[in-house]
Amino acid sequence: MTDRQKRITAALAAVNTYLQQEEESAAQLAATVLPTQAQAGSLNFWGPSGRLEMMSMRRLIQMRAFVRLR
Repeated sequence: MTDRQKRITAALAAVNTYLQQEEESAAQLAATVLPTQAQAGSLNFWGPSGRLEMMSMRRLIQMRAFVRLR
């Protein structure tokens, strides 16, 4: 093996190890977050609905749909 191949192999091994550690930490985080979300109970639909309405109004203003109202 040449020196370049050894470096590439070492770099790929390091990246693979890093990705495995990230997956493990994400799985641990998901295991701790899910029970707290399950305890929350019902979902709040008013928040996303209000944000959607604000985005719709901003889109209409950006399209200058209200030019005649000035």
